[in-house]
Amino acid sequence: MSAKVVLITGTSSGIGLESAIAAARAGWTTVATLRDPNRADALRDAADRAGVTLDIRQLDVTDPASVSAAIEGTLADHGRLDALINNAGAGHVGTIENESVEDVRRVMEVNFFGVVAATKAALPHLRASGGRLITVTSVGGVVGQPFNEAYCAAKFAVEGFMESLAPVVGRLGVTVSVVEPGAVATEFVTNIGLDPEQLFAAAGEYAEPLRNYVARTQGQFANAAQTPEQVAVTVIDALTAERPPFRLQTSEWARTFTGTKLADHDGSAVLTLTDAYLG
Repeated sequence: MSAKVVLITGTSSGIGLESAIAAARAGWTTVATLRDPNRADALRDAADRAGVTLDIRQLDVTDPASVSAAIEGTLADHGRLDALINNAGAGHVGTIENESVEDVRRVMEVNFFGVVAATKAALPHLRASGGRLITVTSVGGVVGQPFNEAYCAAKFAVEGFMESLAPVVGRLGVTVSVVEPGAVATEFVTNIGLDPEQLFAAAGEYAEPLRNYVARTQGQFANAAQTPEQVAVTVIDALTAERPPFRLQTSEWARTFTGTKLADHDGSAVLTLTDAYLG
């Protein structure tokens, strides 16, 4: 009961999986959650190879009952919650003329409202422990990118939500950070489930710029992507540092890219400004 407890969403693969392993290695009691428990084999295998123990639980961020059950089950079994890492998310490629508003709503539901739901459920317990609230966003939460309108809108929303929340819960002892990866060599892109040729055939007038965008993006993921393990290092920095910044990029490329828009890389100037609003 003495070890600090972290709950991580979206741990079936990629950043979430590696963050769960790294947190357990760092001595945290790690509750690794995923939407579909049938996809937990890779997580279990990674834990066995690393020689660590994980508490693996079901959590679908789009299902309020599932969120509540995972949080309350963690409290019942471990007695505390010291950190939440919001990692669950889903990619999306498209442009609004060629898709429905309902398509956009689904992207927002997973990538934004799922974060909101998990955060709301965890906050009373994070206040009690003086804990950490960490969310994996994206450089796409800072710089909007072609054919990523819905995805970037969701990540922008997450960043705005967390930046606004940080000074408020900070007054009550909760530290908030966002982690901004660039290209990451994970199943995240594969899990979008797109057939490029079908995508181009349906793109109409947008086909040529879409082909150019996809070619450029595939090249970036092939040549400049970080590994999930590398990104997890930054996530664990946010979890364990004595005074982590609000905003953490995961690579020099991500810092340079977001720097085209953000002069305040770590978020300290914004939070100093808005914290003063609270007296």
